[in-house]
Formats: sequence, C-alpha cells, structure tokens
Amino acid sequence: MSTAQGTARGAAQGTKGARARARIEVTAAIKDEAREQLAAEGAAKLSLRAVARELGMASSALYRYFPSRDDLLTALIIDAYNSLGEAAEAARDTAADAGHVRRWTVVCEAVRAWALAHPHEYALIYGSPVPGYTAPDDTVPAAARVAYVFTDIVRDAHQGPGLAKPPLPAELRPEAHRMAADFAPDLPPETVAAFVAAWAELFGLVGFELFGQFNRVVEDREAFFRHAAERLAHGVGLVFP
Repeated sequence: MSTAQGTARGAAQGTKGARARARIEVTAAIKDEAREQLAAEGAAKLSLRAVARELGMASSALYRYFPSRDDLLTALIIDAYNSLGEAAEAARDTAADAGHVRRWTVVCEAVRAWALAHPHEYALIYGSPVPGYTAPDDTVPAAARVAYVFTDIVRDAHQGPGLAKPPLPAELRPEAHRMAADFAPDLPPETVAAFVAAWAELFGLVGFELFGQFNRVVEDREAFFRHAAERLAHGVGLVFP
C-alpha cells in the first residue's frame, strides 16, 4: 500500500469514527430530552416532534435515529432496565461475603434507592402500560437482569446451606411445577412460587412508596422497607445465615 493510499484510508476511518461519535452523542441527547418529557408529561404523551423541536432538529432528521415513538420508548425502557440491573448487581457484589438474607435485603434496598432516584423511569417500566405500545422481545434480557440477581442469591442458598421450603397448597402445586420448569428448573417448585410472590410484593412496596400510597400511613419508610424485605427473604426460604 502506498503512503497516499494509507493516508486516504486513515482519513476515511477517521471520518467514520467521527460520524459514529456524533451519532452516539445525538442519540444520547434525544434520549435525555425524551426523559425530560417523561418527567413532565408521562410516557403516553411522548412525542418525537416535540423532542425534535426542543433539540432544534428537523423531525425528519430525528427519524433517522428513532423511526417511531415506539422505537424511542423501547430504547428508554431498555436503558432503564439496564440501569436498575446494574444497581442490583453492584449491591449484590458489595455484599458478596454476607449471609443470604442480608444479600437479598441489600439488593432490595438498591432497587428502592434506584426507584426513588429515577421515579419517572421506574414508572415507565413498572407503572401503567403505555396505551398503544407493546414491548418487543428486545426488552427481555435487560428486564431479566435484576431478577437474575435475586434468583442467584436463592440458588446459592439452595446449593449451599439449603432452603426452607415454603408451604404450598395442593391446588397451586401444578402451577408451581410449571413455573419452576419455565424459570428455574433447578429450584424446588415451592421456592419458585414463593419467589414469584416475593417479586411482586417487592415492586408493590416500591410502587406504593413512589406513587404516594404510603402517605400518612408509613413515616419511617426506610426501616419499614428493610423489615419488609427481610420478611420477603424469609418467605422465599432464606432463613439460614
């Protein structure tokens, strides 16, 4: 390759790199403005035209980044799930040497802290469904991250000191076996059924606090939440230190 050819190739690669960086920056700006709209108007009123207007972009230019409102919503949902998943994973890692109940509680507290710090993003992923929007399969891996953190804690207890199997009514046993086969075949069906219930209760607790349902009911919410999280851990069977 001649010197001139090498210089030309380097210049072309540099141009591509600059374009890639510019695309990343514009994409981030679009999503930041969309989050501002979520906070001000809610997900149902998210508008690509309004985002473009606030950024000083032509709508046609914005469509090159997100062809539709649903594409932008999907990107925001994936970002939110990943952010929550990262917070849960970091909390798990900081408590790696603690007992299973403590690890469970620390992760629960991380979920609550993330929700309080990102209320509109929490509402986007765990609040009311957005009319006319159906989340694609692309959101599933990100959505599963925080669930995997909790499942790993339960699995570690099952493989180590053991789990206390929660009681399971006979009429629920077929459903518990189905859930275990689908989600965690290496865990007892009793544990999986209790885990699913605890999962729903955890986000119910967070949602009640975030959306004002605890107003004039619970004052010391941090202590109340910690106690409730420990009860959820025991309900799943994490009774060993």
